[in-house]
Amino acid sequence: MPPTPLLLAISGPSSSGKTTLSRLLRDIFPSSTLSLLHLDDFYHTDAAIPLKNGVQDWDCIESLNLPLLRSTLSYIKEHGHSPPDFVSKEDQNSVGEHGVPPHVVEKAHERITEAINDVGWKRKVCVVDGFLLFSEAMKEIRDFFDVKLFLRTSYATAKRRREARSGYVTLEGFWADPPGYVDQIVWPNYVADHKFLFQGGDVEGELDEGVCKRVGIEGMPREAEGDMGVCLEWAVGVLEGVIRGEGKGA
Repeated sequence: MPPTPLLLAISGPSSSGKTTLSRLLRDIFPSSTLSLLHLDDFYHTDAAIPLKNGVQDWDCIESLNLPLLRSTLSYIKEHGHSPPDFVSKEDQNSVGEHGVPPHVVEKAHERITEAINDVGWKRKVCVVDGFLLFSEAMKEIRDFFDVKLFLRTSYATAKRRREARSGYVTLEGFWADPPGYVDQIVWPNYVADHKFLFQGGDVEGELDEGVCKRVGIEGMPREAEGDMGVCLEWAVGVLEGVIRGEGKGA
């Protein structure tokens, strides 16, 4: 029987680099070793997205099909890959250039490959990225994951990046944020769902190390904010430690 796959969650505010980091990790792991799953693939149909002050709220837990997400994660845990009928729409959405120099990506690839070869690592890795994976309301989902990486960014950066996007492919069409969407929906929801991870509830302040340890979250260091190369090196360091720590046959 093949070893149980490693489930890696990458979460954080909108436009913090979750999908960019996920795709970079797919590039640096050996071919067919790492697969991606996106929380955005588990939205309800467009018509079923709840309204907040007359505007669709795509950034709340009620917008997600949690039973489908649970069953998909359970399937991956058992089989090592997504259900055969699963098709990602999120991969149709662009995330822009990652800006990481090729030599940094190559070095990351070498580190992961060396660690895998050194310990005879046989586990497949499934990366799941999403904006709500670590919230207290998602504890049942959060507990599926073996490794949890939390990205962060400032309100100003999130607003600038989010408002620069043209929109998103949905189950039934295409969604473009209306004016004021970040201030009215995106950022308030992020604060409400994640302030428990921060000292004094300040999501632009310091992470509460005690809470993060209890939840099992690895928090991105400050110096990685706005620098995907540094963020990648940090993530690779965490994963290298996991691979080497679990040893042969893990």
